[in-house]
Amino acid sequence: MKKVIVIGAGPAGISASYMLSKNNVKVEIFEASPYVGGMSRSFNLWGQTVDLGPHRFFSKEPKVNQFFNEVLKDDYTNVSRLTRIYYNKRFFDYPLKLFNVFKNLSISTIVSVLYYYIKQQIIPIKNPRSFEDWVTNRFGKKLYGIFFKNYTEKLWGIPGSKIDADWAAQRIKGLSLIEAVINSIRGNKNNKHKTLVDQFKYPNGGTGSLYNKALEHIESHGGVIYMEQPISKLIINNNVCKGVVTKDGEEHYADYVISSMPITKLIKGIDITPKDILDTAKKLYFRNTILVYLEINDEHLFDDNWIYIHAPNVKHGRITNFRNWAPSLNKDKKSTILCMEFWAFDNDDIWKAEDEYLASIAEQELKEIKLISADEKIENVQVKRVPKCYPVYETGYKEHLQIIENYLNSIDNLIPIGRYGAFKYNNQDHSILMGILAGENICYNSNINLWDINTDTDYQEDGEVKDVLIQ
Repeated sequence: MKKVIVIGAGPAGISASYMLSKNNVKVEIFEASPYVGGMSRSFNLWGQTVDLGPHRFFSKEPKVNQFFNEVLKDDYTNVSRLTRIYYNKRFFDYPLKLFNVFKNLSISTIVSVLYYYIKQQIIPIKNPRSFEDWVTNRFGKKLYGIFFKNYTEKLWGIPGSKIDADWAAQRIKGLSLIEAVINSIRGNKNNKHKTLVDQFKYPNGGTGSLYNKALEHIESHGGVIYMEQPISKLIINNNVCKGVVTKDGEEHYADYVISSMPITKLIKGIDITPKDILDTAKKLYFRNTILVYLEINDEHLFDDNWIYIHAPNVKHGRITNFRNWAPSLNKDKKSTILCMEFWAFDNDDIWKAEDEYLASIAEQELKEIKLISADEKIENVQVKRVPKCYPVYETGYKEHLQIIENYLNSIDNLIPIGRYGAFKYNNQDHSILMGILAGENICYNSNINLWDINTDTDYQEDGEVKDVLIQ
């Protein structure tokens, strides 16, 4: 019987462990935190259930859907998606609807959008390397400034001119302004794009219940999970990964190690890593998230699941309304819980700010964009900081990542996966697929290149367009 150590109990680690346990492989999971689910975990708050931000489930991949259906069975709700974009003190339907756009934009702005779009088609930017250049080529300078620039730069903390075009290619490949207009005229009926689906599955117990239920299956098949057990380094003999060393110095051995820990930390945990590889790893970095939860004594604040905030006058970038997901989350409570997202690097003042300051900023900005009235009372506030959420695709990152990939590929029986582990801007369905295929590579001796998942090769979505806005 093979034995596999899995580092991390997020979507990638849990789905890998699930696949392995189904095939009678002995699994040991080491999770640094006290929780299962990683960034997709759920928790109880003020008598209700919430997630770490919004996490919808949608996939065209049969393996991912099979995992979801096997684990949850019928314990989920089909949620009708409603999302909007807040820009220039107005709310735009997302996906865009023609008459809604005409209502919210002036004629001069619409003419400007068309002018810059046509100009860009006549004189495109050759070999666009940045996100800004790629999107400008596809939509024109004016539309880039309206619906892409501010939100994207808030999220990543660097100018759009320094974000690699890879991110745009992964998230909006195939979608054009002309196609968006045609879809809008049709009312977005039968829209084929992944980003524009109007319904998604959602576990009744919150997104995290998917991973907690999967863990029950893993444990019932002999798997073991060690919580609050971070890994300090890997055991490498003759370029073969033999196991891990936990923070307390204890050694654990296995036939394979699957790692979903941050790739930069993984590299540091390999004693034999050459200095030039360590130096390259330092050029890869992550972006943090601050989540501010607010409880408001009102059942009907607004109907959206979440709203993207494209406004330079406020610091937050997205708001989730958990009242509008599965009714099971609310547990008959009459209040609404909102989650506001702020993004930061380790050295940013807002990342180091006191909770009281963040709470006051959140309340002030919520009232500034008029999602609650000026005299609305906030019942409770809680702040959660989530480090290293987003791998930053700074221009040139791919060259650095390729060097790291080549080095890790030279170490046998070590399999990096997931958003953290593979430095991929994954949705949870991408990470689930990575985990499942990692398990299949071990169980069936298949040789699927996991680095290809969630690239511009359309590995998972069968040519469907991915979401330019984060999910």
